[in-house]
Order: sequence, then C-alpha cells, then structure tokens
Amino acid sequence: MPATIRDVARLAGVSPSTVSRALSMPEMVNAATRARVAAAVEQLGYQPNRAARGLITGRTGNIGLVVPDLANPFFASVTKGVQARARRSDTAVFVADTDEDVTAEVGLVRALSKQVDGLILCSPRSGDADLCAIAQDTNVVLVNRTAAGIPGITYDNEEGMRQAVAHLVALGHRRLAWVGGPVTSWSTQHRGIGLENAVADHGVELSRVGHFGPTYEGGMAAADQVVASGATAVITYNDLVAIGLLARLHARGISVPGDLSVVGVDDIAMSRMARPALTTVRLPKQEAGRIAVELLLALLDDPDSTVDTRGTLHGELIVRDSTGPAASP
Repeated sequence: MPATIRDVARLAGVSPSTVSRALSMPEMVNAATRARVAAAVEQLGYQPNRAARGLITGRTGNIGLVVPDLANPFFASVTKGVQARARRSDTAVFVADTDEDVTAEVGLVRALSKQVDGLILCSPRSGDADLCAIAQDTNVVLVNRTAAGIPGITYDNEEGMRQAVAHLVALGHRRLAWVGGPVTSWSTQHRGIGLENAVADHGVELSRVGHFGPTYEGGMAAADQVVASGATAVITYNDLVAIGLLARLHARGISVPGDLSVVGVDDIAMSRMARPALTTVRLPKQEAGRIAVELLLALLDDPDSTVDTRGTLHGELIVRDSTGPAASP
C-alpha cells in the first residue's frame, strides 16, 4: 500500500502539516526538520498527491506544449526533450497540435492555458501582438521564435544558412535555389536573411522558388520550379521538404547530386535514410525542449521576474550524399 503523508510525518517525528510545508514551502521549515522529512520520504518512497499539492501551492503541476504539427519529426523531437526534462521535475506535459492552422492557434493556446501553470509555444505562427497578449495572461516560453519581453530559446538560423552556402560554393555551385516554408514562419524569415547575406558574401546567385508547406508534399510541389530555376543546388526549409523534393527529382530522372545538389535543415532521422542520404543543417532539437522547460520552471518560481531570458543554439552542417560538385556547364 502506498505511503501517506501521515506515514512520513510519523517516521520523521513531525506533524503532517509540517511535512506538507517541507515539501511545498521548504524555506518555511528549518534545515534539520527538512532533512528528517526528506529522509522519511526517500525511505518510504512517498509520492505527494498532485491534486492535494495543487491546493497548497496554487499550481497544477502541469505545463502545456503547443506545436504546429506533431507529424513533423522536428516537433516530435522537441516534444521528447520537453517531456524528459519535465519528468525530472514531476511535471506533467499536455501537448496540443495546431495542424499548421494559424487562425486556430490563439484559441487553442487560450483554452489550454486554463489547465496548466504555463505554456511552451514551439514555432508559433501567430503574430507578435497575439503572443504578447497571451503572455500577459499566463506564463509563456517560446521555442524557435522571438517576441518582445517573452523568454525563449532560438536557433541561429542565419549561421546555419551560411554554413550551407559555404559548403555548396566550395563544391563549385554558383546558382542556388531556396525553397521557403510558411510565410508566417519565423524560421523562414531568418533563414532567408542568412541566405541573402551568404550569397552576397560569396558573389553567387540565389533564386527564391517560393513558400511551400513544411511537408513531404511541399517538397514534391516545389521540385519542378527548382529545376526550372536553372540552379545547380537547392537549400530547403526543412528535411521533410528536401525528402519530398528528392522523390520528385528521382521520378523525373534527375540525378542527385549529379545534376542537382540538395541541402535540408533539421537532421531528422529520415534524412539519414533518404536516398541519397541528405546533407542537412543539424539542429539540437531535444536540447531546445529541455532548456524551454527550465526557463518555464524558473518563471513559475519567480512569476514577478521581468528578466527577458533568451538563449541561442547553434546548428551544424552534416555532409552526406545529396551534395556534390557542380555539374560542368
């Protein structure tokens, strides 16, 4: 039979209310008593009741995670990082998927916020004004997005693009194409900036093919326009787009990397399984999830904090078989 708070109190030689304070408000209990309670908790394997703890602390012990598309392995990896770190803090995670629907995102976020202590919004598509309004009502941390006054963790998307361009230029490519993601995507905007700066530095051409869904189907749809651009190499918004593009190129009999080199972003597991294996900019996805939880827990511990806490993670170019020397003219 599971141990109760009374069992812990009896073993520690204190009252049940003292045990409760030691677990929820340790600063109000002297060090010797806290040590006795901690030893009793460990010996008995006591697990505080989440609902009862919520009545004492005013917190649910739950956090929310909102992502655009759980079918996208990038977001699945971030989710794993969030859940692993939350589990260490005995915090439950409610996950919601907006299905890339920007019009539904704000309503979903507001509904979820009523059930949790705070929210992690990963790559939200909403505008800054909506995000700041949400942050006025609940604790919010952003992943792969910035908004004034809201803590979060981002990637150095511009540096990742510089690595990709430098790699292709070293292989002799002088005409590059860019397949962008959703117009509302913060990553699309910043990767585009990085590309513009990199091609200017190297003196090469860049064709912007357009904006496509961040999916396999999006890559299939973009492929013919990439070929028509006359580029010898293409950088895509993410690996799913790149893999879809590879499939369409194969169907058309276009050799990769013989006729066209392809670079993705994210380094999802499927990028290693693609044929040819995909050159990509690896992003530390689970680490972003872990850091986001730590930022949110810190915010919950000090809700009056006005510190604009942000961090930046860096990508790494992983060279595989989808890139090679530019074809001779």
